[in-house]
Amino acid sequence: MIKYGFGKTVNKSFDDAIWHVTEALRGEGFGILSDIDIAGAMKKKLNLDMSPYRILGACNPPLAHRALESEASIGLLLPCNVVVRQDEAGEVHVEFMDPNAVMDLVGKPEITALASEVRLKLVKALQAL
Repeated sequence: MIKYGFGKTVNKSFDDAIWHVTEALRGEGFGILSDIDIAGAMKKKLNLDMSPYRILGACNPPLAHRALESEASIGLLLPCNVVVRQDEAGEVHVEFMDPNAVMDLVGKPEITALASEVRLKLVKALQAL
């Protein structure tokens, strides 16, 4: 258990998990703005082999707009990161950044309320997996 995120192990292949996570997020109004292949970058830049590891940058445009309207610099904390990773035993893990942990840094009640709304949607997406 980590303080800045939540997730679960899924009974899917890595590629299937990516697809299902993307679809579950879409069902909650999120799109994927970025897809960072960490394992690929480590191989290319450092010639290191590692298990599949991707960071998806998820964004719900209406909620992001509300956050930006309230706090212009909040883009430093956006988008919501979702990690899909495979461990050395072959198990696939899906982990969501906890917006409550991150957005509490802003110190504004309207951002705290918005973070709770976002978290609810992310939990629903995780439950859909």
